[in-house]
Amino acid sequence: MKISLNLLIGIVIPLFFAQAETQSVESIYDISVKDIDGKPTVLTDYKGKVFLVVNVASRCGFTPQYSGLEQLHRKFKERGFSVLGFPCNDFGRQEPDSNGDIKAFCSSKYNITFPLFDKLHAKGGEQHPLFKLLTTKASPTGEIGWNFEKFLISKDGAIAGRFKSAVKPDDPKLVALIEKELAK
Repeated sequence: MKISLNLLIGIVIPLFFAQAETQSVESIYDISVKDIDGKPTVLTDYKGKVFLVVNVASRCGFTPQYSGLEQLHRKFKERGFSVLGFPCNDFGRQEPDSNGDIKAFCSSKYNITFPLFDKLHAKGGEQHPLFKLLTTKASPTGEIGWNFEKFLISKDGAIAGRFKSAVKPDDPKLVALIEKELAK
């Protein structure tokens, strides 16, 4: 039986990529993302730093938390901390805009300087590997409930804490945990 090279490539390459997409991600640093401008990046850029991953939305009752997140970012930035904002349209369709519009909104309305990333899915069948890792490894485990859920990541990439949407960025427990992780 003769198999053409094109047929072989047409079968093997898709199988390879399908297998790669279903492999479990063990470290947050293994995850590839795109920044808000669509430029590919990796979370290894934040290795050795403490960071707060937040699924954000521009048309949500929690949207004013952008101010508090920016204050947190500025307060602890020099100590190796960053807020990372991941726009998401999974909850009430509260982030329908393009990345460019999201970036402009965050800049003009809230003077955001912390990194924003490409809009992604935080739940469901198209859940991004970042949120798949966070929701299966953080305590408590389980799906994200709404926009502005927060995951604190330690310097070694471990999930140090998970905070529901209603927890404000200046909540004493969140701030204390950030300070504790930065002191390590």
